[in-house]
Amino acid sequence: MPLPETIPVRFTEEEAEYVSIRPVRRQTFKLRELIDMVVCVTGRDLARVQQILRTGTLVFHFYRYWWQGFETDATELSAVLAEFPVDDPSRAFRAIDCKTIALESAAKARQAFDVNKKDADHKSLFASQSLWEYLLSLSEPPHEIKYGGYSFARRADLYRIELNAEQAARLQRDAAKFAPRPLRGAIETLGPVARVVFVCPRVGAFNLK
Repeated sequence: MPLPETIPVRFTEEEAEYVSIRPVRRQTFKLRELIDMVVCVTGRDLARVQQILRTGTLVFHFYRYWWQGFETDATELSAVLAEFPVDDPSRAFRAIDCKTIALESAAKARQAFDVNKKDADHKSLFASQSLWEYLLSLSEPPHEIKYGGYSFARRADLYRIELNAEQAARLQRDAAKFAPRPLRGAIETLGPVARVVFVCPRVGAFNLK
């Protein structure tokens, strides 16, 4: 059976481990629009994409989506997935491409905090540099920055550095000094930062939005 061109989809907000009683909305997705959402959860894993399309349900960005599940031919679906970006370790990190820097706490229960360039790229009164400039400086030696793969959810290549305890303490101290007041409290709540992730949107990547 050929892949469908369009798929009627229903969706509603998902709340605290049960489906919300809020109204169910309906939308017709093109095949590639639906797969675009699925790969944000699965990556380009053919078997997992097939399974989700077959079961006809997905939770994404606090919404539950469901549709009439359908079988897919592996060859046809592989051809569709081939249109989506792949990891590319040959892509060198360029600070100019970075739009978001995610701070991941050493406390596993705490969610990462995203620092966006537009919110952090201005200096506080008497500060020698902005928070954005400070965080970008962490991508330089002696820190070792590593390619972390392509993120479908972020539509970006990720680059990361790991921090030891001393570096984490320094970041927490300096971030409090350079951060604008609206960001300072959120960063302090993170506690020691174990990993800094530089998010660089890939120009020309497959994007249906």
